Amino acid sequence: MKKNGLMKGFLGMVERGGNALPHPASLFAILAFTALLLSWLGHLLGWSALHPGTGETVFTENLLSKEGFHRIILEMVTNYTSFAPLGIVMVALLGIGIAESSGLISAAIRLMVLKSPPGMLTFVIVLAGILSNTASDLGYVLIIPLGAIIFHSVGRHPIAGMAAAFAGVSGGFSANLFIGTIDPLLAGLSTEAAHILDPAYEVLPTANYFFMAASSLVIAFAGTWVTERFIEPQLGQYTGDVLPEPTEQLSPVERKALRRVVLVIGIWAVVLLVGLVPENGLLRGPENSLLRSPVLRGFIAFLFLICATMGIVYGLTTGKFKSDSDVVKGMVDSFKTLAAFLVLVFFAAQFVAYFKWSNLGLIIAIKGAAGLQHMNLGLIPLLLMFVMLSGFINMFMGSASAKWAILGPVFIPMFMILGYSPELSQAVFRIGDSVTNIISPMMSFFALIIVYFEKYDKKAGIGTLISTMLPYTVVFFLLWSMLLIVWVVLNLPLGPGAGIYYPG
Repeated sequence: MKKNGLMKGFLGMVERGGNALPHPASLFAILAFTALLLSWLGHLLGWSALHPGTGETVFTENLLSKEGFHRIILEMVTNYTSFAPLGIVMVALLGIGIAESSGLISAAIRLMVLKSPPGMLTFVIVLAGILSNTASDLGYVLIIPLGAIIFHSVGRHPIAGMAAAFAGVSGGFSANLFIGTIDPLLAGLSTEAAHILDPAYEVLPTANYFFMAASSLVIAFAGTWVTERFIEPQLGQYTGDVLPEPTEQLSPVERKALRRVVLVIGIWAVVLLVGLVPENGLLRGPENSLLRSPVLRGFIAFLFLICATMGIVYGLTTGKFKSDSDVVKGMVDSFKTLAAFLVLVFFAAQFVAYFKWSNLGLIIAIKGAAGLQHMNLGLIPLLLMFVMLSGFINMFMGSASAKWAILGPVFIPMFMILGYSPELSQAVFRIGDSVTNIISPMMSFFALIIVYFEKYDKKAGIGTLISTMLPYTVVFFLLWSMLLIVWVVLNLPLGPGAGIYYPG
């Protein structure tokens, strides 16, 4: 009873703390105003730091001066329109919106789950949840309730199936075998943060691909083990009054459409191979470089084209798309989910710009790096501390992009000064941000998941959900952190052309 009381008190504290935070857009407006005040105070007090690269002294620039005020007014619009994540996310969502509205992504995931062998069912549901993040919020509205239905239909506890799916969708949020919407978004924010120290540095959407692809398999196996070893034995046999529902099989026309999509993928694969394999291939970069090829540097354009063509072929075959208007409607519908993001980005862009103009980000990074060097923690303890910090902040602030827009400008330059790449900082943040999603009341879909739970357990509440998902958080944190340590020790590339260390 005492343990339950302590847990309830902790959860209440987390919930109250999260609710006390302002809206993310308002938070960035407050941070932008704070950056202006600190620029004045820092200039007044003579805050400065010695740049380790150039040997020059970096001083705080007062943005509340006449020149600073002019710059704020004149560059407000360009701060917004040139903010790296904005265009990247918008173009990516256009293609993914076509694929999602055509029904392609839903059908592909249903096929994968329904055709899995009984012994692999849990693994496939967790993996399907991870892969669903390619299409933004699809996993929350499709995979999680589908996991319960499938488990229930084979005589297993539906909440166990729901928990397995939720663990994949949300606990494995950053992991994926494919590039999802989160990759270009975070890469854009990381590029902006890296420019504080190195204006020429670019973080690509593929920056963490190798690590996250390996992570997806680790998380899928870990989620399977937790579900079958802890969750199902704890839940026991389902004795509720909800009857099993039939799982919807793919229709013949959906199967025909999927076969045509496979053909489209094959055509794209041939185009990419023909453009990349020959030494002077059309898709190779300057000096015939693969790492600087337009396929990597312009990956979002290819993502748009591939998703769009697959979605159009699928939609035309199934009859979901009857004209170009239906295709455009799919793109328009995908942009509806961007409304809040577009508002948030305006204030985030101003905050990042002020932070950079004032030199506050650079000075904090230099001082912070010096402090960490003095502590002599070593890389591994430093990374683990950053994972835990990201996970802790995630308990109070749900948006991954909002958190990284705050943390990135501080930690990326700091890690760069210590000799570690922005891609590594981003990967570490993604681990912490993912593993506590499933126990964070601030996660935007948390209330929806409780409603799903209540369907099978009328007494379910926030405590029920968190206590069910907590084992996943612990195991995911341990195994994902271990994978990160192995990756760093072996000095493996995090993605194409993205190493552990910053070349300086």
